[in-house]
Amino acid sequence: MAWSKVRRPVRYDMAGSNLLGCTVEDLPGCLDAVRLSGLNPYGYPPLIEAIANRYGVSTEQVATASGAGGANFLVLAALVEAGDEVLIERPAYDPMLGALRFLGARITRFDRTFEEGWQVDPERVTAALSPATRLVLLTSPHNPSGALVPQEVLRAIGRAADRVGAYVLVDEVYLEGVYGDRPPPAATLGQSFISTNSLTKAYGLSGLRAGWALASPEVTRRINRTRDVMDGVGPIPADTLAVHAFTMLDRLEARARSILEPNLETVTRFIEGRADLDWVRPHGGSVVFPRVRGVQDTSDLADRLETRYDTAIVPGEFFDSPAHFRIAFGIPADIVAAGLERLGLALDEIRAEAG
Repeated sequence: MAWSKVRRPVRYDMAGSNLLGCTVEDLPGCLDAVRLSGLNPYGYPPLIEAIANRYGVSTEQVATASGAGGANFLVLAALVEAGDEVLIERPAYDPMLGALRFLGARITRFDRTFEEGWQVDPERVTAALSPATRLVLLTSPHNPSGALVPQEVLRAIGRAADRVGAYVLVDEVYLEGVYGDRPPPAATLGQSFISTNSLTKAYGLSGLRAGWALASPEVTRRINRTRDVMDGVGPIPADTLAVHAFTMLDRLEARARSILEPNLETVTRFIEGRADLDWVRPHGGSVVFPRVRGVQDTSDLADRLETRYDTAIVPGEFFDSPAHFRIAFGIPADIVAAGLERLGLALDEIRAEAG
């Protein structure tokens, strides 16, 4: 996360993961929806109701937060104490690991592999659990690959977690961007599950910082009490805009698909047209995670793209997978096309230098 904030700006930026941001024209009526004050003790009630209605849960199962990242941190801070064991996927979204280290958790890992399509093996998760495991943490769709965890796999993990008294936190920030049938949130599968999400990745509303967690009423109360000592409450202007956005999700989803679907096809043609790249086509989201054949570390590729081609990608080292790199396609189509062209030139240079 620190790297993403301080890296040099480039013209062809494929290192982010947000959907192209909305303008006021994309959200008609938004200016009239803004309020500067309102009752907001444990979440702005109209926003709580909008989230609950969207996902078919009770309002007692919704806790709001500052983005999905804020929701994840609140969940971890509410449930994990120093010395507690947390089992987390590999590759993983690095800020998750950073939050766990900050809280003093004992981190254990289970692997999602390229050869298995980045899928979660419930037997591998079960084998890695111990009586000390407090929480299992995964993303679906997976960040960085976009692979979706099937519902039956989540249920198997939930049963295994129940046997040791652990919770299962599923970051679903890309779930709204699933191509095809969209499964319900993991939190609807049982009391041990917690889902986190936001309006950021799928709808282009990162500026609102509208995030939430879905959980059992007991866990939701713990999350809300944890927020008491963090930021207290959310900003009313952002919360009122988020309520307005929930009334227009169909419009926002159509906008998102008009950006993501053609761009994904452009990315598909590029990757599948190159003999030096392998990938797993994502089930959802706005990022892909190819690997370069014969290259053990893509850091040089990332540096070359930045210095010679004014282009940014995310090297795989940030996801414990140095042979891979992550590129985003929720950005303008011309940036995708130009960025891929420059990526191809850099890959050609590396191959020529290797002989």
